[in-house]
Amino acid sequence: MKIYMIRHGETYGNSLKRYVGKTDENISEKGEEELKKLKYKSVDILYSSPMKRCVETAKILFPNIEIITIEKIEECNFGEFENKNYKELSLNLKYQNWIDSGGTLPFPGGESVENFKKRSIEGVVAIIENSKDENNAKTIAIVSHNGTIMAIMQNFFGGDYYKYSVKNGKGYMIEINEEVKTWKKL
Repeated sequence: MKIYMIRHGETYGNSLKRYVGKTDENISEKGEEELKKLKYKSVDILYSSPMKRCVETAKILFPNIEIITIEKIEECNFGEFENKNYKELSLNLKYQNWIDSGGTLPFPGGESVENFKKRSIEGVVAIIENSKDENNAKTIAIVSHNGTIMAIMQNFFGGDYYKYSVKNGKGYMIEINEEVKTWKKL
């Protein structure tokens, strides 16, 4: 089975380097233009986070296929850091403590990275099992968020979580069979 893990198109908050998790932003005009330039192969099943930016991206990249939304693959809840960037948070002691922890502390008023990763992995594993067992899909696409993609890639292939960060509209193609899991950057 081939799995395309694709990050949503750019939003206004992304352009300002904000932590955009639960903020339900649309993709920006620039993001839409960039997505229209991309070409992905057709897929048997299309999954998406229910966030507007992901559903809009899925419609642009795969216009003639039904979208199945999955809540478990939504982005992390950044709590008090939500919709702010590092400049806006630079004097915030809670933010400095979070940075000093290497990003391991839970987001104040939000989600812990551990819980977020666990939720994301559960969602994608369920997608894979459903696609394989019930639908016998050969190729699927999952349109979600950078954090979700990083969590999945780290879980499947190890290494540093942040090394799997991708630009908007980009991602990975994962190939899974009985013995081997491989990946390449899109």
